[in-house]
Amino acid sequence: MTATVQGPGRLDAAAVTEALAEGDCGEVQGDAGRRAQYSADASNYRRIPLAVVFPRERRHVLNAIAVCRRLGVPITSRGGGTSTSGQAVGSGVVLDFSRYFNRLLALDPVARTATVQPGIVLDELQRAAGEHGLLFGADPSTHSRCTLGGMIGNNACGSHSVAWGRTAENVLELEVVTYRGTVLRLGEMTQLEIDEAVAAGDDRGRLIASLHRLAERNLATLRTELGRFPRQVSGYALEHLLPERRFNLARALVGSEGTLAVVLSATVRLVTPPPARALVVLGYEDACAAADAVPALLKHPLLALEGLDQALTDIVTRAETRRTIDTLPRAQAWLFAEFGGQEDELPTLAKEFTATAGQTAGFTGHEVVTDPVRARQLWRIREDGAGLATRTPDGAEAWPGWEDAAVPPGQLGSYLRQFTELLSRHELRGPVYGHFGEGCLHVRIDFDFTTEHGTAVFRAFLTEAAELVAAHGGSLSGEHGDGQARSELLPLMYGPEVIALFEQFKGVWDPDNGLNPGMIVEPLPLDSNLRVSPHRTPLPLTTVLPFHADDGDFTKATRRCVGVGKCRSTTPRGDVMCPSYRVTLDEKDSTRGRARLLYEMTQGEVITDGWRSAEVRDALDLCLSCKGCSVDCPVEVDMATYKSEFLHHHYRRRLRPASHYSMGWLPLLSRLAARMPWLVNGLTASRLAPVVKRLGGIAAERDVPRFAERTFLTWFRTRTPEGDGHRGPVMLWVDSFNNHFTPEVLKAGVAVLEHAGYRVQVPDGTQCCGLTWITTGQLGMARRIARRTATALAPATREGVPVVGLEPSCTAALRTDLPELLDGDPDAQALARSTLTLTLAELLLHHTAGWQPPRIDVGSINSISQTHCHQHATSGFSADSALLEAMGVDNSVLNSGCCGLAGNFGFERGHYDVSVAAGEQVLLPAVRAADPDTVVLADGFSCRTQIAQQTERSGTHLAQLIARALGDQRQVASRRTRNPHCD
Repeated sequence: MTATVQGPGRLDAAAVTEALAEGDCGEVQGDAGRRAQYSADASNYRRIPLAVVFPRERRHVLNAIAVCRRLGVPITSRGGGTSTSGQAVGSGVVLDFSRYFNRLLALDPVARTATVQPGIVLDELQRAAGEHGLLFGADPSTHSRCTLGGMIGNNACGSHSVAWGRTAENVLELEVVTYRGTVLRLGEMTQLEIDEAVAAGDDRGRLIASLHRLAERNLATLRTELGRFPRQVSGYALEHLLPERRFNLARALVGSEGTLAVVLSATVRLVTPPPARALVVLGYEDACAAADAVPALLKHPLLALEGLDQALTDIVTRAETRRTIDTLPRAQAWLFAEFGGQEDELPTLAKEFTATAGQTAGFTGHEVVTDPVRARQLWRIREDGAGLATRTPDGAEAWPGWEDAAVPPGQLGSYLRQFTELLSRHELRGPVYGHFGEGCLHVRIDFDFTTEHGTAVFRAFLTEAAELVAAHGGSLSGEHGDGQARSELLPLMYGPEVIALFEQFKGVWDPDNGLNPGMIVEPLPLDSNLRVSPHRTPLPLTTVLPFHADDGDFTKATRRCVGVGKCRSTTPRGDVMCPSYRVTLDEKDSTRGRARLLYEMTQGEVITDGWRSAEVRDALDLCLSCKGCSVDCPVEVDMATYKSEFLHHHYRRRLRPASHYSMGWLPLLSRLAARMPWLVNGLTASRLAPVVKRLGGIAAERDVPRFAERTFLTWFRTRTPEGDGHRGPVMLWVDSFNNHFTPEVLKAGVAVLEHAGYRVQVPDGTQCCGLTWITTGQLGMARRIARRTATALAPATREGVPVVGLEPSCTAALRTDLPELLDGDPDAQALARSTLTLTLAELLLHHTAGWQPPRIDVGSINSISQTHCHQHATSGFSADSALLEAMGVDNSVLNSGCCGLAGNFGFERGHYDVSVAAGEQVLLPAVRAADPDTVVLADGFSCRTQIAQQTERSGTHLAQLIARALGDQRQVASRRTRNPHCD
């Protein structure tokens, strides 16, 4: 191989960026922020690129390669950036295909094929194929964000490879371009086609001739050393050059990790899924017993056979997932087996399968799952494994590195036992899970990269693990590729002859070593370019918030993100994360992209000005502070908290954006407006409104909400309580939004609480949770407000009086933000207890024994409901759903994510388009499509405001719905009293 590509130290980022921009290469960016965002993937590695290119058209790809070849710059192709082995980061130019080069070019349902660009996300292909009753067989757990190009690069497999094979078995044809600019269409070739290509004598013909000679001269080695079992993914798939495999260059390229050519398009095979499926969950005494059972279980016609250890499920904290886990058969490890067929066949298949399982050692029980909702809940545990496993149960960090080794299934039990012993010898821990049916194990291990010793242990462990898997006839990689993590170890798996063949194969395709150098052949050391290194000292950054979950270390908090990229999912699946990314499809606007920038800020190399960084500020600008990531991210990255901390320091002793004053201080400004609401409302609706909005940093397109003529507190303090209050007091939290803008919500809350038997109290004075100051990063003022609030509520909380909030964002702030702001304050800690600070539904459902909600005739009221993001992140909607069901309301919870307004975000100048686009994804169209008699439930003030301003409908709070039903109930009772003979 001729190494003509320059080392990155000899290249200038600005010059490379300029050359690419002038070369018609699509969108080109080489600023510090963009380079920081692309410095890592989902692996342990960190490499700062010179520039990032986002090609829109085929010619952009060809032009970018030509410019890089002229400059001698290496190229790394990237899709979703979820690679766990380091092959999606590089020190040259990164080509990101996911943003624009992501179209479905053709789909033939008769031939069952699809042709796609490499940046298409798997779920997008599945959606299109699903319209014709088809699907793509390979389905890795990252299906919602991984791209077909990335899957081709790694030879991705997924849970159903037992039935439908790896990506390689599902690729029919590839169109690729080499580093030297040769465009080829690859697939199966007959000897006649090979001869014709060679005879042409062009670049394509010469390349094919060289590859054919390589195969002809090494037939015995290709037949005996490669393709021995399905998950032998490590190295190059040279077995596909064999004549009996029809010299299939497309499949030989699959799994080459972008080292041979750049994919321009792919034609793939689609399969017809079975009409019905059933999931059988088997319990075992431990993971080794589950592994031992695999050979016997594989005698049955399975679609999938997945395993997971209790050590993985112990990490789960999300309440909904935790409840699902608690219903699994009692065991220390589980196998998830999926069957397909006609619906009437499934019970027999499951019965025969469980009978076999019952004969295996260590079997503890089973469950047959035919309910698709429960099946999805169980599969979600497995899908989130890569993210969940990045933290051990005690909160310690865990890392990839030995991420996906595979052995023949008959060797799995022996391998797992010895692997467990190897972990113990090195004093390491890691929960195992993975594709047991094909002998492929996933594990994240608590390596310590912060010390020299820990890094040395990492190298020693990987070396011994490679020797162990080779001794079992296995593969260092079973689906994620070798990358930087394992390429150096390939000589422990393959002999010198095979390694030499790999080098020759690479040399034929890429003699300049310009494509992803350092992967597979001529490898980079596995312990170089580590993202966390003892040789880099982070900046000494002091924080206001305590970050207890990360030992008070902001750097450690930012590296929670390991890059699995769930935040890049574009279709809501009962989650919220990440609304800005779903609109822009820009890595910068994903939770991962922001976390990468914040981490690089702590390192002080690419982002050099710490808290004052303009790059970080700009990346956080479109963060809605929705808190969705704090619960939807498998590792609970809390970007809303990180943003608050950053904004606090960034603007400390500096002039802030106008919106930080107008909306950050809204609770205090509202108190002034309440003295003369008619004047303020008149001003904001007059010809001066544009000036007012401009001065306040408010989007010109937004209407300013009208202040109520009379606040709730004014009404409450002059009224006579109703009801007997036999249940005792309840503290109604009077939030600033409902108090000043929609007091009817709080009035409805009072009516419901008094009907339930409570004596309603409100805090003394006018209190605030401080949320608007928190979201704008004014933490000093937020802390003062929080302390005042905690003091005001202390008498009630000390007496055990429940605090009920009607505005979800404020209730969440009392539960989570106040204890963080007032770290160690016992009054704030008391507020955080879920038994004290409650939503209305939680109080009525779980703490009001004997109370019956007003019953509505079944079917007489239909509703759709929008769950507030902060409620989703803290308490969830289950109590509300149960209460609505008890009332007889036919409610549909919208799978809509964030409404897009998100407090101050949607009102801020420059955010309107993103705010509305977020709402238009699901919520607003659903509201417009709803029947006029359907109630639109939305407890959040922001949600109701977005609905009111963007549709012809208005939102209703749960308290209002219950109060209305109580009123109807009283009217019926009154009529019956007047006319006892009425029906």
